[in-house]
Formats: sequence, structure tokens, C-alpha cells
Amino acid sequence: MTLVLVLGDDEPPPPAPEAGLDSLVTQFTAGLSADQEYRSPKSDERRTAATGFAAVLDRRGTADFARLGFSVRDGVDPATGRPYTIAVNETGTDRAWGMYVIDRSAPPSLVVEVPHPAFDLRTELFGVDLFRRVPGAVLLVAGAHRKADDGQADVAHEEDSVFHVVATALAGRGLAQVQLHGFHDQNLPSTDIVLSSGATVAGDAARRAADRLTADGFAVCRAWEERCKGLEGTTNVQGKMAASDDTVFLHVEMSRTVRESPERRADVVRALTEADLAKP
Repeated sequence: MTLVLVLGDDEPPPPAPEAGLDSLVTQFTAGLSADQEYRSPKSDERRTAATGFAAVLDRRGTADFARLGFSVRDGVDPATGRPYTIAVNETGTDRAWGMYVIDRSAPPSLVVEVPHPAFDLRTELFGVDLFRRVPGAVLLVAGAHRKADDGQADVAHEEDSVFHVVATALAGRGLAQVQLHGFHDQNLPSTDIVLSSGATVAGDAARRAADRLTADGFAVCRAWEERCKGLEGTTNVQGKMAASDDTVFLHVEMSRTVRESPERRADVVRALTEADLAKP
């Protein structure tokens, strides 16, 4: 006698595997371009962004952020097994105000910023890798190409952005910021990485990062000791805000060659992690 077991049609399908953060960020940045829609948030929208992000960070609700077009959900990154909360702007509108990811495995620690995705190529991958290495990190990825809206979407130089509102809120809690950028090799041929503290005075965290990167074989231009051909980030608005708040801000410019190499990316992320940037 043969027993045949037939499953009913109402048997639920297995759950789809959770996408990794690298995939989510890559998909998010793939649609950015210089001619995309973008507008700066109005003053009342920036106030809502400030209260809304604080509520998401503290798990007090998502209503304010949702009113700005953000979708907010919790997830687990398969690469690390760590829980996170992710807020993503709506697509297809001019409210292209960013992606924000909060690691929930530890109290907030380090702010990892990617202000120029799709322009400073591969910096979003550095951002995800560094975020994954630091429990409690918060990842900020701009929602528009820096050239969108005649350059008004350049969040590293425009205070009227949700990105700056979020960075300000986190710096206001004493968190250090590391901001990732890129430059063309020919702009500074003998240098792999430019480190600076923007408008702030270079402290121990910046010096530790420089020493770690140098030890890993990178040619580092230390902006607090020498000129780095305009790559010092002194006009960066997040750096200026950090200076006024007396918090750590590290501006990291990487050559195209460094950004194109997965091996060198791993070396940079390891060096920055070992520098313990969250420590003053």
C-alpha cells in the first residue's frame, strides 16, 4: 500500500530571505541621477524631521517620519545577525530625503555618513561595511544625487536638508561623525586618502585614523598638517555643526583607485574601525 500525502493549496509559502543591507543600499542608490526630482524641505518639514527621527531613534513611534513620506520598518541584517531599523524616503517624488539605518544591537555610537551616493562612487559600500563593523552605528545615505536641483541636493553643503537635520540630532547627543567622500586620482596623484576634521580642530580620533591607515600602507594627506588641494572639507556644513557642538567629525576622501578595490575597501574599513572613532 502506498500512502500519498497531498498538501492543500492553503499551505503558506516559506518566508522570503531578508535582503542584506548592502543590497538595500545599492538598490536605493542605483536610481539616483543628476536630473532626478528633488526639493529642499521647508522649515516646518525640517522641524517634523527632527522630532520624527528622534522618535524613531528612541522607539517612540514613526508617525512624524511617515508624514514626510518615509517608510520605517525593523529588520535583521543576514551578514551580521544584528537587528536594525531602516527609514527610506518615498520613491518617484521630489521628497528624495534619504535612507537612515539604526543598528539596534547596542546604544547609538557612531554616525556613518554618505552624502554623495552615485557621485562619489562606491562610498555607499564603504558606509555599509563600516556600519556593520560598529555596533550601535547609525548610517545616513543622502536620497538624491549631489547635482540634482541645480546642486541644492548637495547635503554636505546645504543646511536645509533632512540629512543635516538627522546629523545634527545625532551630534547633539554627543555622537562622532565619519563622512565618506571620493576624489579622482589625478587630483592628488601621490595620495590615497585625505583625512581632515573639517571646520573642527583635529583631535585624537583623527590622528588615530591617520596612523592606522598609514600602517596599512595608505598614503595619507593629513589636512591638519599640510595642504591637500582643496579636499580638506572646511566648508562642510556637518563639520561646521560638529565644531559648534564640540563633537568629533572626520572627513574621509578616498581616491578612485582605493574605492574600486574591494581589498582596499576592507583595509580602510578595518583601519577606521580600529581607530575607535566613537572615542574622543
